[in-house]
Amino acid sequence: MDRTPGRDAVELRVHGISGVTAERILDHPIVTRVAGNGHAGFFRPRPGSGTAGGATDGVAVEAYRWGSLTAGAAVRTASMLLLLPFMLSNLAIWLRPPGHDRWGLLGVLCRLLAGTLTATFMLAAVGVTLDLVGWQCVPYPGCRAGRPYLAWLHVLPTGPRLALLSVVPLLALRVVWAIGTRSARAFEGFGPSSKRPPRGRNAGLADAGFWQDEQTTGWLRELHVVLGIGTLNVALLAGITPGGVGAPGHDVLFGIAAGLLIVAVILLALPVPASPARARRLLRPLWAATVVVTVCCLGAATLADPTPVGLGKLPGYEGAAAGVVATQGVLLVVLTVVTYTRQRAARGDERPFLRGLGTPIMAAAAVSVGAAFTATLVYRVADFLDHGDIPDPIRPNPPIVGPLEPPVAYWWAALAGLAALLIGAAVTSATLLLSRRRRRRLAARITERDYPDVAAQDAHRLRLVREAIARSRITEELGPVLVAFLLIASIGLATVAFDLIGIGPTQLADRLGGRGGGAAVLAAYVTDAGVWVISLLVLCLMVLGFRAYRSAQTRRVVAVLWDLGTFWPRTVHPFAPPCYAARAVPELAKRVTGLTARGPVVISGHSHGSVLAAATILQLPPSVLARVSLLTYGSPLQRTYARLYPAYLGPRTLRDLGGRIGWRWRNLWRDTDPIGGPIFPPGPDGPPPGVDIDTRLRDPRSLTIDPADTVPPPIEGHWPYHTQAAYQMAIRELTDRSG
Repeated sequence: MDRTPGRDAVELRVHGISGVTAERILDHPIVTRVAGNGHAGFFRPRPGSGTAGGATDGVAVEAYRWGSLTAGAAVRTASMLLLLPFMLSNLAIWLRPPGHDRWGLLGVLCRLLAGTLTATFMLAAVGVTLDLVGWQCVPYPGCRAGRPYLAWLHVLPTGPRLALLSVVPLLALRVVWAIGTRSARAFEGFGPSSKRPPRGRNAGLADAGFWQDEQTTGWLRELHVVLGIGTLNVALLAGITPGGVGAPGHDVLFGIAAGLLIVAVILLALPVPASPARARRLLRPLWAATVVVTVCCLGAATLADPTPVGLGKLPGYEGAAAGVVATQGVLLVVLTVVTYTRQRAARGDERPFLRGLGTPIMAAAAVSVGAAFTATLVYRVADFLDHGDIPDPIRPNPPIVGPLEPPVAYWWAALAGLAALLIGAAVTSATLLLSRRRRRRLAARITERDYPDVAAQDAHRLRLVREAIARSRITEELGPVLVAFLLIASIGLATVAFDLIGIGPTQLADRLGGRGGGAAVLAAYVTDAGVWVISLLVLCLMVLGFRAYRSAQTRRVVAVLWDLGTFWPRTVHPFAPPCYAARAVPELAKRVTGLTARGPVVISGHSHGSVLAAATILQLPPSVLARVSLLTYGSPLQRTYARLYPAYLGPRTLRDLGGRIGWRWRNLWRDTDPIGGPIFPPGPDGPPPGVDIDTRLRDPRSLTIDPADTVPPPIEGHWPYHTQAAYQMAIRELTDRSG
């Protein structure tokens, strides 16, 4: 093919998070879509309307806009806030240390922990409907007074009432299932590079089918639905059994329901079947048994003898909530020990950030957010039903109103939430204060090198630059805060010992401080404060979700969280928001393959777009790679992703990435950028001798005002990069070296 350098060459820009417009990516007011659709597409300046901003002569500029995958649909974006605990639990496994995951132990622990989150979700629904409404409110005249929508339930005996209310948790489970399934249709399974799932539990980004997670998600979804329904069945049987679980008539059914739960947990711990046919053979009997047992449980409740409602909570519900919290605590401890032991066995140059504790830290975050959601829902409903009072064993409701007491585990969750907020704020403030002098010294050295001779009138401008550089280094100082969070969460879960024996914060304070003393009252008010704090935080998320539904701008803000949290496939929790990279990476690979047939392609990735660009190159075949180059700028590949995800984007992967494209790679970065940085810092993990990847750009370009301008050059920080000459020089060099 006769081609002069630069002819038919394409610069393919991939934007970062927050869903920017194609006009901004191209720095051009008039664009047209040349490929893709409304969810994600490829854009170029409209023919005859001029070139894109920052374009290099002879190189066509194209933009890939994928932001609508996470910020496009109002309902999808708002509803995803409900899935936040599930998203965090799915993210945990991807933060694991590098090295071989022997026996897939980390994956097993993360999947089991994710299963407890589904049980927590169902117990929250059970607590609101069966416990608070059906058991603790409806039987009492004072609670149902003025509420005709609840009064009619009093006509029903206890068993039929609980059976009828059981429909609500089933519908809640169906809604959560539908959110993830429906939103995934826009971009899951979009042109995968391979029809096979990734090979084994230690697959990397270069493995064929890495981004194809439909089979894994489908398998896990079926099991989690069984877990959720089984949790409801066990709770319903416990409520309708006179004398407690094990009484004649219901003990066999209870044993079968519990057995199905155990089978689902065992299947969660096993590897995903390699073939869909084998998965169906295992799931069909389990599903059939679950449906039959559920019908039998509802029938048993409907036909049950009238059960007198006693004081207290729904029988068995307190123990179930405490048991789930205890299981989460044990799993977190084991996960921490396994992760820490594994990272200690790693080589010195592979030691990850946070001592490899990213997985248990993220798992603790998932558990904490799930507990906050659950406690807020139960407490706010209880607060509504008892007309604004917050009862506890020290301050019970009048007999006519009913107990309306949430489980002890939720009291401890509220107290732990308040402690986590206060201690976390204190640790964050202390970390920033203690690191300020070190960050300022580093900023002073940088500015002295960049601006050796500063005029007196530019001294104020120099101080602003120093502060910008010092603030950009805050990211590196957050390690102690995250470790402190793990410790706080672990201490909070240590209260399971009190949960299991039914002792809440006020009861413990009453015993320690002497009965009738002020310690119990003080503990009650502190716990109330914790309830309101976590309730306000969750309500703020709900307001944010409502705003996301009404406002496109807020929707883009919410989408930032999903951009970072849903990059990885769902291999742990199937109710997590779907992985947008399952479409973005195969779609980029397909487009790049088509463009290289006509000339060289420079994939230009800004910020998080550089991560998508790297993942795309790792999926390209060798025949295409010869004409592909990579330009990254404001890139978090090394600064964030290599440190948090060392098993998937660590130094080995980055070196492999450079080798695949013959080290046709340039990275631009600034000291004032709080997100981007160099890809290969000095050390043994860098490129081959004589290869330069990183180019530092001085920012601002000058402290003084240009004679033709009226203000000094701005501090550009994270954006833009394409306006500097170094950008066009990199594009020209990479284009000339390709193909």
